[in-house]
Amino acid sequence: MAMNRIQFQPGLSMPEFLKDYGTEAQCEQALEVVRWPEGFCCPRCEGAGHYVLRDGTRKVFQCTSCRHQTSLIAGTVFQGTKLPLTTWFLAIYLISQAKTGLSALALRRQLGVSYHTAWLIHHKLMQVTAVRLNEGSNL
Repeated sequence: MAMNRIQFQPGLSMPEFLKDYGTEAQCEQALEVVRWPEGFCCPRCEGAGHYVLRDGTRKVFQCTSCRHQTSLIAGTVFQGTKLPLTTWFLAIYLISQAKTGLSALALRRQLGVSYHTAWLIHHKLMQVTAVRLNEGSNL
């Protein structure tokens, strides 16, 4: 029987995950790199020059050309959330590491949030995953 490459691919241990994404600043940095790999790009005018502002706990970027402000989480699955990014990243990690799937109830227990919040996180992440899988199948 052939080896299942997916099953034996190297994963990320919990200590490694916490070392890389254990703080809000680390999660913000990782999200910024994924969102703008070449550096900030204004969604309105595509300018690169910007200022970094703080709106409460979240980074807000203001374009120097058109003065448009955009949040780090605007236009992402995290948009509109008040939860810390560390909670979202931990949810992504837990769901991706679960071999047979993870229920919203189990996610609630692991994250320490309400069932409704866990269900919404789970639902949003599953929607994004389904969309990404469908986009990948067209390649």
